[in-house]
Amino acid sequence: VDGEPQPLSLFAMIKNTHACSPDGVLSAYHDNAAVIRGSASSRYHPRAENGEYVFRPEDVAIQIKVETHNHPTAISPFPGAATGSGGEIRDEAATGRGAKPKAGLTGFSVSNLHLPGQEWAWEHDAGKPGRIASALEIMIEGPIGAASFNNEFGRPALAGYFRTFEQRVGERTWGYHKPIMVAGGMGNIRPDHVDKLTLDEGDAVIVLGGPAMLIGLGGGAASSVGSGQSDQALDFASVQRGNPEMQRRCQEVIDACWALGANNPIKSIHDVGAGGLSNALPELLDDSERGGVLELRRVPSADTAMSPMEIWCNEAQERYVLGVAPDRLAGFEAICRRERCPVAVLGTVTRRRELRVNDELTGKPPVALPLQVLLGKTPKMQRDVTREPQEPGDLDLAAVDLPASARLVLGHPAVGSKSFLVTIGDRTVGGLVARDQMVGPWQVPVADAAVTLSGFEAFSGEAMAMGERTPLAIVDAPASGRMAVAEALTNIASAPIRKLSDVRLSANWMAAAGEPGQDAALFDTVRAVGMELCPALGIAIPVGKDSLSLKTNWREGDRPDGEERSVVAPVSLIVSAFAPVTDARRSLTPRMSLNAGATRLLLLDLGAGQDRLGGSILAQVHGKPGGPVADLDEPGWLAGFFRAVQRINRDGLALAYHDRSDGGLLATVCEMAFASRCGLKLEFEPTGGRIVNRLFSEEPGAVLQVRVDDLRKVRAICRDEGIGSMLLDIGRPEKGRRLRVSINGEAQLEMDLAELQLEWQRTSHAIQRLRDNPDCADEERESLRAWSQPGLRPRVAFDPEENPAAPMIATGRRPAVAILREQGVNGQVEMAAAFHLAGFQSVDVHMSDLVEGRRKLEEFTGFVACGGFSYGDVLGAGRGWAGAILYSDAMRDAFQAFLERDDRFALGVCNGCQMLSALRELVPGAQAWPDFVRNRSEQFEARLSLVRVEPSASLFFEGMEGSLLPVASAHGEGRARFQAPPPGPQVALRYVAADGEATECYPANPNGSPGGVTGLCNTDGRVTILMPHPERTLRAVNFSWAPAAWPDASPWQRMFQNARKWVG
Repeated sequence: VDGEPQPLSLFAMIKNTHACSPDGVLSAYHDNAAVIRGSASSRYHPRAENGEYVFRPEDVAIQIKVETHNHPTAISPFPGAATGSGGEIRDEAATGRGAKPKAGLTGFSVSNLHLPGQEWAWEHDAGKPGRIASALEIMIEGPIGAASFNNEFGRPALAGYFRTFEQRVGERTWGYHKPIMVAGGMGNIRPDHVDKLTLDEGDAVIVLGGPAMLIGLGGGAASSVGSGQSDQALDFASVQRGNPEMQRRCQEVIDACWALGANNPIKSIHDVGAGGLSNALPELLDDSERGGVLELRRVPSADTAMSPMEIWCNEAQERYVLGVAPDRLAGFEAICRRERCPVAVLGTVTRRRELRVNDELTGKPPVALPLQVLLGKTPKMQRDVTREPQEPGDLDLAAVDLPASARLVLGHPAVGSKSFLVTIGDRTVGGLVARDQMVGPWQVPVADAAVTLSGFEAFSGEAMAMGERTPLAIVDAPASGRMAVAEALTNIASAPIRKLSDVRLSANWMAAAGEPGQDAALFDTVRAVGMELCPALGIAIPVGKDSLSLKTNWREGDRPDGEERSVVAPVSLIVSAFAPVTDARRSLTPRMSLNAGATRLLLLDLGAGQDRLGGSILAQVHGKPGGPVADLDEPGWLAGFFRAVQRINRDGLALAYHDRSDGGLLATVCEMAFASRCGLKLEFEPTGGRIVNRLFSEEPGAVLQVRVDDLRKVRAICRDEGIGSMLLDIGRPEKGRRLRVSINGEAQLEMDLAELQLEWQRTSHAIQRLRDNPDCADEERESLRAWSQPGLRPRVAFDPEENPAAPMIATGRRPAVAILREQGVNGQVEMAAAFHLAGFQSVDVHMSDLVEGRRKLEEFTGFVACGGFSYGDVLGAGRGWAGAILYSDAMRDAFQAFLERDDRFALGVCNGCQMLSALRELVPGAQAWPDFVRNRSEQFEARLSLVRVEPSASLFFEGMEGSLLPVASAHGEGRARFQAPPPGPQVALRYVAADGEATECYPANPNGSPGGVTGLCNTDGRVTILMPHPERTLRAVNFSWAPAAWPDASPWQRMFQNARKWVG
């Protein structure tokens, strides 16, 4: 750098964080994901020998991983983002000897959107090459791709970020024409499965999952060059295609294996990603310092015309390679058959470290070489780079109009509502979510961190949050890195974490390598984070990824003689923070309390009053580059901040919390007001600074709401932690809808918060209108105008702490209920837990068990058809599952006989509801049931909705009539289409508005069903179907919002207790 040799590589500087802080890291840098220490809990899964679900107390470690999939998302946004999420899920699952993904995150950085009819004055249009998608196309299609894969696989998407940035500075255009698409997440793994075992000579080499296909050829290579620099045909050939239903089947196999504990047959596992089998199989073998003899034609293939190179190198998704001992092979193959998951034994492990791939078709081995040649140590790369001076320059925003600036800043896509990204993703599947993006009874997407539970009976769990401040890198790249770490930590500080060093980071580094000054800027940023900041904080970075081709070059008009154009991304560090959580109930949110007596809003200002505006959203909307940028000047301040917030939370002194980031203090407090539907009175003292700097600077920090009676305690804690001088009293919440800002009593700004929320919602509404049913988008926007209208208002018409099944449970007898699933179903575990807590013995029953005679329906008192995407819903939601019953004489007879018995019950939820409705000819008294078709919004809808329990014959809802209960809804085809209005006693649930009346208005009714109908039963009440998911909200901690007075047991447990009472 600048002619001076540097002692450490970039990777060595990142690894330095782990060397300085190794405690709690169980695996780093050598597997598909990192593993950190978690909590002691009880995992819930079926026994292999009889399918009975059991709780097993054990330590639960956490695996963490964050990937990027930038190039494919630029070329084809939906499959690019979908396979980005799918590939990261496979990385988690292939950790150690097999793990279980639990919760996901996604993020996007793109250039300016240029929304039709809503162009902003600050939007710069640099043009683009024809082969890549526009920023708007990426943000319409890409998030749907990522969400669809997560939804269908069955992983809740709980966190993320979204940034638009494009700016002309001097002779260079900065932006994200080559986008950043981040896919990440966390899951759980048994500590004794963290390390892969060494493969022995003779072990079977296996490929698990979908077939080889002629897709994704050269994806790894194409992603490693700037957009527009490779051949156009190769760009399109490099994009993969996702099949999440197949990946679900693979995951069920992996879950069945790790559930065997010490008897897990998987010795080693790798996912198939970049390079296809040509990369995955050599890695699998080389990890054990072994070789292998394989047969190419045993690779399952969907195209018999593929050449050996195409079979070996294609990047068809949803595949894993594994090593299994010969004496365990039969058992492993039996698991695969039960899950209907394709599997093939390609060959065996050899002691000699040579890879030989035979081809029985040609008689010639297409691959035969020592693995040392293929995977031996590559020469170290040497870079000779020079720094470009980064002068902050002057930035004068003193004369900006405050009300206009407030509207511009809140309307900026990076600041505004992300609801268009949130509601398309299932956030409750798995039943272990404690905190998603939505906050409060008005369900506003402003949460700082995601929190999951370690078990169905636990309050411990895991948290994750993100941070990035990439525009700062144009002026000060190391500052942008420090701010990314600071934002991730101020976000995750909202979760209850024992100590700062429990937090571990994933760092995803992006840059335009080779561009003047950018390699040196990357070096300085890595050094600032890896050698200085993280060691000072005691935080390790055990996992991450780089993508160093973040630039786009083309000729105008895509003509050979066109003017050369380019867009370069700034050095971009995306940080994801993960940590074990002590008590998920103590997670703080931005929703303020107006019923806690006199309260104050306190700003913890880690900028120490400097209020720098360089690189801020305010500077961007006024087209002003340059100026000193926000920064974390002292790591000790951030450490003290984290300790202080944890102590304040632990002592019950914080009523609300929200970090300060994009948009500054004004955006922070406005988002708190949006989540609370209240007014704000902000009061500042004269400090010599300007009010515009105070309101819009994006220095690290957070705002807390605290009772006046607790101010002394909070101040004492902050003094103890060395940040007492940074704690500022800035005002209070109040009733109403006005934002009032004054200095020393003199008014500076007064605005209507309801109108500001409409500005904040602008981008989300515009994209929803383009992407979904515009009428629904308009209805949702219109609902925001009713500022004083209450949000969710539950009413429980029974005593939720009374258990009508208690006498039956006291007998100790647990009637068996079949937790029924088909391939693609993903909601069986939480359903099993719901029946278990009500006194049943839940038993895992796959449809293949019934078809092949391992199980019979008559063994069970009842069955429940669970949610998910059976057969990928390619034949219509639930119809493939129903067809497998209706068009098999044996299955049709078995289900009809069961459903006709008056001493048996059945329940269908979501996909199971759709399936049972399609079976209504077999269900006595179900002729009035509807078909279920595409939601009125024309989009998958994930909402916390309010439903009214109707007087009906359903055995599940006895005694619950009249209750108004929030419930998780997550479906794409939930709109009921009736041939005739259903009889009243058969309607069990309706979506209702805040006043408790049935509604067809969006989003209170997320699918548009007539009369709000979303649950029905047959005439005698034994068979019930419903689209929402009560099994995902078994405890108060599972709701994104629930009344504080509710006990731990959710009112929804009553419906399962009613079933136990009915059985007797």
